[in-house]
Amino acid sequence: MLVMLSNSDDRYGLISKILHWSMALGIIGLIWLGWWIVDLSYYDSWYNRGLKLHRAFGMVVLILATLFMTWKIVTPSPPFQSQLRPWERLGAHVAHGVLMLAMFSIPISGYLTSTSAGEGFSFFELFQVPAVLPKSEPLRDLAIAVHYYFSYGVIAVIATHAGAAFKHQFLDKHGTLRRML
Repeated sequence: MLVMLSNSDDRYGLISKILHWSMALGIIGLIWLGWWIVDLSYYDSWYNRGLKLHRAFGMVVLILATLFMTWKIVTPSPPFQSQLRPWERLGAHVAHGVLMLAMFSIPISGYLTSTSAGEGFSFFELFQVPAVLPKSEPLRDLAIAVHYYFSYGVIAVIATHAGAAFKHQFLDKHGTLRRML
């Protein structure tokens, strides 16, 4: 049973697959929700509800990212397929590194933005996520910039990552998607 849960030399295990696809859906959903919230007026009834959901799901993504990184230490990913060219391997390393950075920097910068007034926020109305830093306008401005630019920038990396997976699966016939499905 542990073999099916853990990664092997040629496939990702069930836990890696669940974490990967949960984070993919979460990140894409949060990007969409963020776009939607930005287009709402402050007085729209969904503005505050959407913001509360965005904050809470952002914390879920941060928790999933932490579990994902921990799991990668416990059971490393399978090596890249031998058919990949050197530039494809380099591109994959860079894309994976940027995605890992984004999985942490976007939720952390969102948290810092949300708590920059020195107050916490609600996690699905279950409990308050506390502010750990005092009120800081410069930190708020930096957190907003990081959150904004990384969120929009990661869209290109996600599209490249998905496009490369489809290329390797359907054009090159390497069976890349089969390893993660």
